[in-house]
Order: sequence, then C-alpha cells, then structure tokens
Amino acid sequence: MDGWFWGARVSWDPLLLSRLQFAWVIAWHILLPAFTVGTASYIALMEGLRLVTGREIYLRVSMFWTRIFAVSFGMGVVSGIVMPFQFGTNWARFSDVTANVLGPLLGYEGLTAFFLEATFLGVLLFGRQRVPPVTHFVAALMVAGGTLFSAFWILAANSWMQTPDGYVIGPDGRFLPQDWLRIIFNPSFPYRLAHTALAFYVTTALVVLGIGATLLRGGRFAAEGRVMVTSALSLLSLLVPLQMIVGDLHGLNTLRFQPVKLAGIEARWETAGPVPLTLFALPDQQGEMNRAEIDIPRLGGLILTHHWDGVIQGLKDWPADERPPVAVVFFAFRLMVGLGVLMLGLVVWAWVLAARRRLWDSPGFLRACQGAMPLGFLAVLAGWTTTEVGRQPWSVYDLLRTADSVSPSLTGANVAVSLAIYAVAYLVVFPAGLVFILTIVRDGPGEEGE
Repeated sequence: MDGWFWGARVSWDPLLLSRLQFAWVIAWHILLPAFTVGTASYIALMEGLRLVTGREIYLRVSMFWTRIFAVSFGMGVVSGIVMPFQFGTNWARFSDVTANVLGPLLGYEGLTAFFLEATFLGVLLFGRQRVPPVTHFVAALMVAGGTLFSAFWILAANSWMQTPDGYVIGPDGRFLPQDWLRIIFNPSFPYRLAHTALAFYVTTALVVLGIGATLLRGGRFAAEGRVMVTSALSLLSLLVPLQMIVGDLHGLNTLRFQPVKLAGIEARWETAGPVPLTLFALPDQQGEMNRAEIDIPRLGGLILTHHWDGVIQGLKDWPADERPPVAVVFFAFRLMVGLGVLMLGLVVWAWVLAARRRLWDSPGFLRACQGAMPLGFLAVLAGWTTTEVGRQPWSVYDLLRTADSVSPSLTGANVAVSLAIYAVAYLVVFPAGLVFILTIVRDGPGEEGE
C-alpha cells in the first residue's frame, strides 16, 4: 500500500518498513559494542600496567575510561533491548522457523556474557576502595571477557544466518539442530569473529588516540594524554595490519561460501578471468552493467583469489531475484577499505614522527588524531552494511527469504508508527549520552601528575 506525505509518494510496505526499522535500530546500537568491547579491554590493560608498575598514572587513565565505559555500557543495554522485541513483532515467521537454532545461541549470550559483565561491572565501578588491586584487575578482565563472550554468541547466531550448517529441516519447515559445534563454528564464524573483534578494538584505539591528542592540544593532563596516545598507537600498529590480513582471509571465505555476495561487492556481472580490480563504477542493476568504470587489469584476481589469473563468478550466473543490491554493497565495501587505508596512513605518519622525535609537537598530526576518532565507527557501519545487505534477499542464506520472514499480520501503519517512535527515542538518547561523555572528557582524568 502506498500513500502521499508532504507531496512525496511513500511506500507503506510492511516488509520495507520493517527492514528500515531494523537497520535504524542496529545501526545505532552497534556503535556501542564497537566501542565498549575495546574499551573494556583497554581498561583491563591499564589496570594490569598499574598493578605491574605501581604507577598511579595508569590508575587515573583507567578511572577516566571506566567512567566513559559505564555511560556507554548503559546506553548499549538500553538500545539493545529493542532488537529482540523486533524479532517477535516484525519477524515472527523468521523467529518461528529458526527458533530451535537461534534461540539457544541468543540465550547463551544472556546467560554467560551479560551476567558476567553485569556482575563484575559492579566491582569495577564501586569496588576500588573495597577490594585489593588484584581483585579489581580480575574484575576488569572479567568485564572485558564478558564483552567478548557477548560478541562470540551474537556473531555465532549471525554467522549461522550467513553460512548455515549443522541443522536439518523438519517436516514442518523449521530448522532443527543436529550438531551444535557445526552450528556455532559454522564456516564463516571464525573469520567474522576475528574481523569484528579487531574492528571493535581498532575503533576504541582511535577514540583513545583522539582524546589523548585532545588533552595534549589543550595543555591539560599532558602526562595522561601521552599515555593514551602512546598506548593507542602501539595497539593500532599491531591491529590495523592484522585486520587487513584477517579481512583478506574473510574475503577468501566469502568467495567459497557466498560467491554471489562477492560478485555484488565487486560489481562483477560476467564470469570472466583474469579479473580486474574495480576502483570505481556506477553499478546499473537493471541494465546488468557498470557505468563510468575504472579498473586495474588482473589485480582483482590476485587480491580476491590469490591467483594472477583468478576467476570469480558473475552476477548473471544467478537469477535476478537472488542478487544483492549491488550499488549498496559495492560502495559500502570500498568505504570500509578506504577508511582502513587512512588508518594505516595515520600509523605510518606516527612512526615517521616518532623516529624524528616530533610525535608530541606536531599540531597537524594531533589534529589528524582528533579527526580520526569517527573512522572506526564508520568502518564498522560500512562493513556491517556490506555483510548484511550482501546476504539479501535471504535472511538465512539460500534457505529462507527475507520476504518470507516478516510477520504475516503486520501492517505498514503499525511499523511506521513504531519506526517513528524509535527514531525520536534514539535521536534523544544518543545525543544525550554523547553530551554526558563529552562532559567527562572535558573534566579530564583527574589530578594531574607524573
């Protein structure tokens, strides 16, 4: 059903609106795990350094980031509560068909990860004066481990939707578990877990780097700022190249198990080899062609298949209704890669300055560090868009269509109202939380020293 709103034609299709609503909710929510997973580990690192060295500066840095983590964790809980409800309200068919497989995985996330985080977060926040430093360090490790456990179970469930394994389909059409190890450790899970966890760590390191640079430029808490900048750059020097290696392995896995997604990412319409690397194009899905294409011959085959004469299947090998929205995944993937190159460039710049002993007195570099704070979040959103839109038109890859997953009694008006409410709520909650975090940053890590 369509209608008119302010002179523009609007689709009231409940499927389209449900997809927009889920995309809106998860796009905001994923920003919090992208930050809190890494922040929890960074706090544990600072607590460990303080325990080993006895230097109070690590304590101040840890306390500073613990306050920020507490606000972010609370926002993540609030924004994440909405998503399970959507499975029942908007995606009842999907929930009914997949419940025997996905229900236990999501349940384990609550039983293991959330309760572990919640239990030891109390010790981390309120136990510093009540427990020995070793116990407080263990609490920090448990919180960090809990955030990773949460990512483990969520990605196990989502990866099963990407590369389903270990199941049988019952006579009533429902997925039934057959082998839980194959369900959890499905073909894409190890690569997606490593790729996502590294992305979260990189995101946090960039924020730590930017805030450290802010403190240095402001002339307050310079010692704490140097600790943040040095530790963040050390982590980024390891994590960014490692992420590129893991991303390459993830690409080979996608080539094997989701070839149509890779064809969409590269906007390859014909099966051919050697494959060029397409730097830019304007994919025309209806015309099954690319416009304004800029290619580098053969390089695509080398990168995508690790063979100079490598071949990948073209989109025309699949029916038109089984292809992903090509333009979306094509540009989202290139945005993610481009941001990764910028991160690597920032790391190289830092090492050049460090070799010249100018790391602390380069205003241009410190401004660049501040400007780099959003890069990790943007890369996570671009990567998640590539993964999820690239799976379409399937909610369970090659087995259950998204169009067949929506609740049967849902109306466009119902979803439009809830989408509007969620839009307003998130546009209030997230800016308010950001203002609170910026207040913590403005106040700084506490008493200056060392």
